[in-house]
Amino acid sequence: MCLMEMSMSSVDKVVLAYSGGLDTSVIVKWLQETYGCEVVTFTADIGQGEEVEPARAKAEAMGIKEIYIDDLREEFARDFVFPMFRANAIYEGEYLLGTSIARPLIAKRLIEIAKETGSNAISHGATGKGNDQVRFELGAYALMPGVQVIAPWREWDLTSRESLMEYCAERGIPVDYANAKKKSPYSMDANLLHISYEGGNLEDPWWEAEDPDMWRWTVSPEEAPDKATYLVLSYEKGDIVAIDGEAMSPATVMEYLNEVAGANGVGRLDVVENRYVGMKSRGCYETPAGTVMLKAHRAIESLTLDREAAHLKDELMPKYANLVYNGYWWSPEREMLQAAIDVSQKHVNGDVRVKLYKGSATVVGRRSDDSLFDEAVATFEDDAGAYDQKDAAGFIKLNALRLRIEAQKGRDLL
Repeated sequence: MCLMEMSMSSVDKVVLAYSGGLDTSVIVKWLQETYGCEVVTFTADIGQGEEVEPARAKAEAMGIKEIYIDDLREEFARDFVFPMFRANAIYEGEYLLGTSIARPLIAKRLIEIAKETGSNAISHGATGKGNDQVRFELGAYALMPGVQVIAPWREWDLTSRESLMEYCAERGIPVDYANAKKKSPYSMDANLLHISYEGGNLEDPWWEAEDPDMWRWTVSPEEAPDKATYLVLSYEKGDIVAIDGEAMSPATVMEYLNEVAGANGVGRLDVVENRYVGMKSRGCYETPAGTVMLKAHRAIESLTLDREAAHLKDELMPKYANLVYNGYWWSPEREMLQAAIDVSQKHVNGDVRVKLYKGSATVVGRRSDDSLFDEAVATFEDDAGAYDQKDAAGFIKLNALRLRIEAQKGRDLL
């Protein structure tokens, strides 16, 4: 199939990423009216902490015949979050990519369902201002080049929440108006890795995000317990496989860390980031599990990775993080980087002890049978000849040779 955009008349069936909320409920009806097509709904449970099954009844009430509701928590943690954390990926020095890493999984499942149902189009509720439209669509095109993507927010003239409500009232679309009126002023996105907040007061970068009704997963550090919580995370090939000696699946690891770290006030972040589409955006994030996982993974690598391998990983990481943030998970360059990163994790095994206390996650111990830490060499006491300090003189002189030559040739650096 050619890569040119198909006409409205050629869209027979479309798979919609559907939450059951106001926006996607409107999109269902709008797709039916505008494109005259059959709509298939897909709702993913990726650990957002809300019941997803009610979406089925809402879809049925709108005449949807094919309804997909999938529990993707384990796949999300195992195949997307854990590989990303092997890379220690962090965007612009702070953001742990909680929203970014969920989009390639949703895009993958949208395309799988499109193929299963014979659909030639997919649709999403991302706006024309954000990064998510890019992430969904890059993934979709990479996995199904001829698919048509319908992004209603780039096509319709519904520009506000009020206009969406009016649309529902005019067409008898079922909406829980009582809950709609109580809706948070913030735009939120949640999954196993994080919950994000944008909009409302946050659009003023000077406003301090101390709204107690905003934060959902973490207590305020000031209100966290006065006694520290200690955890021992066990690693195999760069992935956490157990906590305090209890084996856990990837999703269970994240659920547990979110609960325990969140109760200790760990994981809050307030950041202004550069979106791929060009604008700056201020958002707040709660990433309790991710905050602990990043600290602990770097700690076990500090013990088990060769110096140059570790430094090379740090050089590659910003590129990897940008690929995830910008929507290029399904790309050959991300796969190349992932292969290199995964090879580096062969000996990243062992335990890390983490202290959680009033908003901080501190590494206080690490051990590994694959440790490269040699106490005989590193000791400040008598090393019994394990390291000859006289060797350092020649090492320094060789590394200083080019500097001495420049100075002798009159190249003054002062």
